[in-house]
Amino acid sequence: MTTDQVLIGVGLILVLAVGSQVLAGRLRIPALILLLPVGFAAGALIDDVDPEQLLGAAFSPLVSLAVAVILYDAGLGLDLARLKGHTRRVVVRLIWIGVLITWLLGALLAAPLLGMSRRAAIMIGAILVVSGPTVVGPLLSFVRPKDRLQHVLIWEGSLIDPVGGVLGALVFHAVVASSGHHLGSGTAQFLASVGVGAAGGAVGAALLWLLFRVLRLGEVLGTTAQLAAVIGVAALCDVLRDDTGLIAAVVMGLAVANLPGMSAPARRPFFETLVSLILGLLFVSISATVTPHSLRHVWLPALGLAAFLVLVVRPLVAAVSSLGTDLTRGERGFIGWMAPRGIVAAATASTFSSGLVAKGIGGASKILPTTFVVIVATVTLYGLTASPVARRLGVVRPSRSRPLLVGGDPWVVDLGVALKSAGLEVLMWAGEEEQRDRIRRAGIELAPGELLGAAMGGAAELEGITAVYFLTAEDDFNALAAVLLRGSVEGAVHRLNAPADSQGAVAPFIGGEVLFGTGLTWPTLSRRYEEGATVLGQPAGDAVRPGSDPLFLVRRDGRLDPVTAGSTPLPRPGDTVVLLTPGGRAGENPPG
Repeated sequence: MTTDQVLIGVGLILVLAVGSQVLAGRLRIPALILLLPVGFAAGALIDDVDPEQLLGAAFSPLVSLAVAVILYDAGLGLDLARLKGHTRRVVVRLIWIGVLITWLLGALLAAPLLGMSRRAAIMIGAILVVSGPTVVGPLLSFVRPKDRLQHVLIWEGSLIDPVGGVLGALVFHAVVASSGHHLGSGTAQFLASVGVGAAGGAVGAALLWLLFRVLRLGEVLGTTAQLAAVIGVAALCDVLRDDTGLIAAVVMGLAVANLPGMSAPARRPFFETLVSLILGLLFVSISATVTPHSLRHVWLPALGLAAFLVLVVRPLVAAVSSLGTDLTRGERGFIGWMAPRGIVAAATASTFSSGLVAKGIGGASKILPTTFVVIVATVTLYGLTASPVARRLGVVRPSRSRPLLVGGDPWVVDLGVALKSAGLEVLMWAGEEEQRDRIRRAGIELAPGELLGAAMGGAAELEGITAVYFLTAEDDFNALAAVLLRGSVEGAVHRLNAPADSQGAVAPFIGGEVLFGTGLTWPTLSRRYEEGATVLGQPAGDAVRPGSDPLFLVRRDGRLDPVTAGSTPLPRPGDTVVLLTPGGRAGENPPG
């Protein structure tokens, strides 16, 4: 290809990937539903959109390294402290029992249904065992299932991808070398691959520890060094043994997320942006390699295979994996209705199918188009039905807001009591033990001591927190923490305004929307409270006492809208307004 063609092809793939994600966001649907057909159509209609010609032999290894970055980011969100009890039992079973059942049943049906040889069927069965965080995560963000259920599915998706990638590589080599591999030999090969990946991950974790703790790199250089370490270790592992870089990447992410002293100086938004871009590029690129001609005689039996995996195999896997656990019937049902195929399935199919075709394996040419159809079918089906199924099974987190109030002064605790009385599930956090005791006595749920630190890695989102409000007396803490947590929760992060005479080194100079009116700073609120003001909630239509200041509106459907320096939400019938009113204490009837 000429230089101009390469430039046009790369530019089109990038524009299509990002454009599809933007459009999906506007339509409020998972981006994967658009990325796959857009890539397929572009590959069919535009000659320059052909990643195999654009990149040549580099395409497959670049895909593998890109997937390693995705899995490293997934590992950063895996907290081992949450993987315990019945949750751990279900996840472990979903990995090893689920892989075996899916591989066996998928291969048994693929051979007669698709008219392929036994060896090709074994290969596609191994390819289709994976799910992955690249598809599960976006779907769960739409569905918002209960915390334990989300933990199970995120852990399964993050761990099954590297297992499936290694399994695919082993099966490929076994199929190419004919059927002479015995079970013992295959098991030994699999364990050897896991060992290489785990050892690489340990070396990578030590390298990251050196970067973080010894060299003490700053945010910008620390983030780029972290990215280079992940790619370098994954590449070395893949050279030693195929696809072991995926295991190394997950191990490195787990180490950073769970080992003491391994807090990464990374800019979390950078990794989120990078992963989003990589996902778009990979899905468009790989789907562009699927030709309409290859789908002509495959799409209908491939849909039959997808239906079998969705309606028979996954419910069976969920039932076996949850046997003897305390999961509810609804939780088991939803696990049985959440197994979309993602980027690792596409990458392994793209990587191995051409090699099998070159070796003359019967039906190998059907592996990639079949995998493409299964991915499109499962992502579309689960993307459109997961939310109504979750609601029907009763496993969706309440749609009502779940705010986190940071601070433990008396007026902040009474604010939490008022919001709780309005029907919200309020969570509070405070650093001083006296304040934490005050929160407990008020009957409000106290967030764990490590929550704010864990929230930097997305734990707040996993816990269902919808907004964070920093209400402490420390202006700099409020400002800095608000900046750090922004993007880690589903909704907004707000802080109190710093007073005009603030001695803070940061708060007076950090922009962003602040809570309440500009004059309602912590000293003002505390002084007025000491003078007898109280925080209370009342129906929006009731008369408001003169001198009262609105703080929040609790909508009839449970949403929480704060009053900010830039806007005051307008009340509607059925809403509850939370006010700071003069006179009377919380819990007493004010004079009037």
